[in-house]
Amino acid sequence: MTRAGLDKDPRDVARMFDGVAAKYDVTNDVLSLGQDRRWRKRVVEMVMPKPGEVILDLAAGTGTSSQPFADAGATVVPCDFSIGMLQVGKEAKPGLGFTAGDGMKLPFGDDTFDAVTISFGLRNIADPSVGLAEMLRVTRPGGRIVVCEFSAPTWKPFRSIYTNYLMKALPRVARAISSNPESYVYLAESIRAWPDQRGLAAQMEAAGWGPTTWKNLSAGIVALHHAVKPA
Repeated sequence: MTRAGLDKDPRDVARMFDGVAAKYDVTNDVLSLGQDRRWRKRVVEMVMPKPGEVILDLAAGTGTSSQPFADAGATVVPCDFSIGMLQVGKEAKPGLGFTAGDGMKLPFGDDTFDAVTISFGLRNIADPSVGLAEMLRVTRPGGRIVVCEFSAPTWKPFRSIYTNYLMKALPRVARAISSNPESYVYLAESIRAWPDQRGLAAQMEAAGWGPTTWKNLSAGIVALHHAVKPA
């Protein structure tokens, strides 16, 4: 069983992302109405990268989320399971050390990173709990994690509007601008099946992370979860 309870082979998910890599960043910008830029900026603010730190950016895709950490003076390792995404990213950002890796079996040693972050990718790990435990393993004691994921809108009347957009409008828009619109049907289904803010916090703590807090963005459409690895 793959993440979010969806019956999809992880290899199929990787191939799906390979197929959308060329237009991935542009498509996300359009579908989020430009909000994805704001969300990613808030991730960097919560991670608080410092010069000399080593940061793992998991599910980094084309490296759009990774570049700000390098700009802040940190050493960032963009890691993704989609070779297509990594190839597109390497062409655009040759200075970043793109690395292929499976979120359930990361190719890094214990206690390697000062911080680890994953944006809109935890849902794509076949077993998110295993992924969270792997991120814990490669983070040094006292290091931190920031998870940026779609979540549950905090205003109940808006939830039905949001769900309608996910299941109907989003795939229609994707057909017009994406090279693989069916992947966005999968995206909508995975978001709808994903746990809410409190549920994800509980998963992170069960994986071994310390007390987990979260901050809602865009009325809870997206939430940032933050925790520290116990010493």
